[in-house]
Amino acid sequence: MTVRTTRTALVAATAVALSVALAAPAPAATPAAGTGGHDATRKAMEAAVDAGVPGVTATAKDPHGTWSATAGVGNLRTGKPRSAEDRYRVGSITKTFVATVLLQLEAEGRLSLDDSVEKWLPGAVRGNGHDGSRITLRQLLNHTSGIFNYTADEDFGRTYFLKDGFFEHRYDTKKPEELVALAMTHEPDFEPGTSWNYSNTNFVIAGMVIEKATGRPYGEEVRRRIIAPLHLTATSVPGTRVTVPGPSSRAYSKLAETATGPTYDVTRLNPSLAYAAGEMISNSTDLGRFYTALLRGKLLPREQLAEMTTTVPVNEAAGYGLGLMKAELSCGVTVWGHGGGIHGSISEAVTTKDGRHSLAFNLNGDWSGDTGAVIEAEFCGQARQTPEKARGFEHARNTWFGPAALRDLG
Repeated sequence: MTVRTTRTALVAATAVALSVALAAPAPAATPAAGTGGHDATRKAMEAAVDAGVPGVTATAKDPHGTWSATAGVGNLRTGKPRSAEDRYRVGSITKTFVATVLLQLEAEGRLSLDDSVEKWLPGAVRGNGHDGSRITLRQLLNHTSGIFNYTADEDFGRTYFLKDGFFEHRYDTKKPEELVALAMTHEPDFEPGTSWNYSNTNFVIAGMVIEKATGRPYGEEVRRRIIAPLHLTATSVPGTRVTVPGPSSRAYSKLAETATGPTYDVTRLNPSLAYAAGEMISNSTDLGRFYTALLRGKLLPREQLAEMTTTVPVNEAAGYGLGLMKAELSCGVTVWGHGGGIHGSISEAVTTKDGRHSLAFNLNGDWSGDTGAVIEAEFCGQARQTPEKARGFEHARNTWFGPAALRDLG
């Protein structure tokens, strides 16, 4: 669940102003698989395109079967439509994969979520009031650590989120230790365990802990433990690779703090500045399969799944577990999942707790579109505005990327 927001994206590539192309009429939503039903979802996708998003791709699965649809275009220059098979950058949806690996390591007795960060990464979380000896791995995963969010640093924002900095630095490689060190130049948001605030730094550290505990890159553990067993053929951990494998669409951003002005192609970028907080690539089919398998207990033992789904409050109808969001929709349906945003790409993936009804979709523009309305439409049958009380996923999706937004949301 996310709401219509202005999001300046992150780093990446071949930028061309396409504001004229944006004014061209976009194709209506096109069913890509399945027939009947989902009319409200289709209308909500069309509404996102009407609001300025270049294109949307979505896949839902319920007891009646699998349904996919697209709206708008995947390439503003050529007018090529989006595909139901599009791969895209999933941003903070990466966090659920990372949390799953850490919980698997706990189940194997290789670490405890009550271990301190200092135990695994001596000296890494220290300075300006940060103290890794007082922060547990669990507090990283549920965002109660108080650690400052490095993407909210103003210099980082100017360097990677805004137009001039983006074009100069879009191919930079950032090491996770650098990202954590940047966070340590700020004071903590609060004392560990006393509040909740979304911080990308938490999951950068979590990825580093996986590497320390296993002796292998966190991405290799994600591939070995999740991607390969579930046969997620469109899912990858790119590291420093700047391209998105095909089939895929272009990704677009304003590279500004407003939703006006030129539109730039930001498809190519070095995602190392997101690391374990948001670098992964997937598609809607794979994301639905992942969250369904996770909630059905196919990736974690019962004890660890119970830990993951134990939440702390975000607002009156939403909570955050361990790399996993929970939110109650306006019709009373509760969904679990995560959202993600990175330059030119906004994604959501949610499922009911029994795994019987899932939805995953992506917008290839980061400045407009009410993603919460798409979720409401699919699970509640009406393409309505996202209710205020059900906007919990906006934290999970929109804390990546855009300086003003980052300061507001964490």
